[in-house]
Amino acid sequence: MLSALLAVSWEPELRGIVVVLLMVVVLIGGSYLIVGTNVGARLGLLVILGGFFGWMATMGAIWWVYGIGLKGPEPSWKPAEPITIVRDAAYLADAGILSGATQPATGGDVATKCAQADRDVCAALVGDGWHVLDEADPQRGQAVAASDAIILNLAEEFSAGEYLSVNVYDRGGERYPLITESIDFFAFFHKPRHAVVEVVPVVPQRTEPGRAPARAEADTTKPHRYVYMVRDLGAKRQPAILITLGSTLIFLILCWLMHRRELAVRANVGGDGTLARSSRA
Repeated sequence: MLSALLAVSWEPELRGIVVVLLMVVVLIGGSYLIVGTNVGARLGLLVILGGFFGWMATMGAIWWVYGIGLKGPEPSWKPAEPITIVRDAAYLADAGILSGATQPATGGDVATKCAQADRDVCAALVGDGWHVLDEADPQRGQAVAASDAIILNLAEEFSAGEYLSVNVYDRGGERYPLITESIDFFAFFHKPRHAVVEVVPVVPQRTEPGRAPARAEADTTKPHRYVYMVRDLGAKRQPAILITLGSTLIFLILCWLMHRRELAVRANVGGDGTLARSSRA
C-alpha cells in the first residue's frame, strides 16, 4: 500500500490518470446514481451521457473561438526546402529567394566588396517584394529566434556568440478572399509566407578574466549568410474543432434516442395513464 502511494506521489502521469478516474467515478458516477434511481438505469444513462456530451460540445466551442484549452501545434517558422542556409548572395536566385541573380561587386578591397554586395542584395530583395522588418517588430524577434535554432542546432553553422542577425526580410502570407481590408471573416485561405534572416560573422574577441566581454562587431571581410524559412501556421484549434464536432454529433444522436423512447412510451400508454392493450389480445 505504501509503495502504491509513493508511486502516485512521484509519477505525474500516474497521478493524472488516478485523478481523471476519480473524477469520472465521483462526478459522472454520482450523477448517474441519482438520476438512475429516479428515471431508471437505461434512461438515466442516456440523460447523463447527453448532458456530458452537450457540455463537451459547449466547452469545445469556447476553446475553438478563443484558442484556449486543448491546443494543437502553435504557428512557427520551419526551414525551407531544399535550401535553408545560403552562404553566398550569388546563390539567392537558386534558392528561390530572388527572381534574378545578383551581380558580384567589383573593385576595391575585400571589405568594400562585401559592403557593396550587401547593399546590392538588400536593394534586390526590396525590389523583389520583400519587406524589411523593423527592429521593434515582434515578428522580427520570432524569425531571429527560429533562425538561431536552425543555425545552432540543425545546421551547426556557427556557435553561440559567433554571429549577428542584421536584417530580417518578410514576404507573402496574404489571406483571401477579403470583403474589405477590415472584414476578413471568410478569409480561410492564405498564400505561403517566407522569411529571410541575414546573419554576419563577428570579429573574434579575446576574453579577459574579471572583465565584461567586449561588444560584438560584425566582420566586414566575411560574406553574409541568409537563413531561408517558411511559416507553418500549425493546428492550434484543430483539437477543439474535433471535440466540438464529435461531441455535437454524439449529443444529437443521444437526443434522438431519448425522443424515440419518449414516442414509444406515449404509444404504449393510454390516455388515462394505463398501458394500452395490444390489438392481438
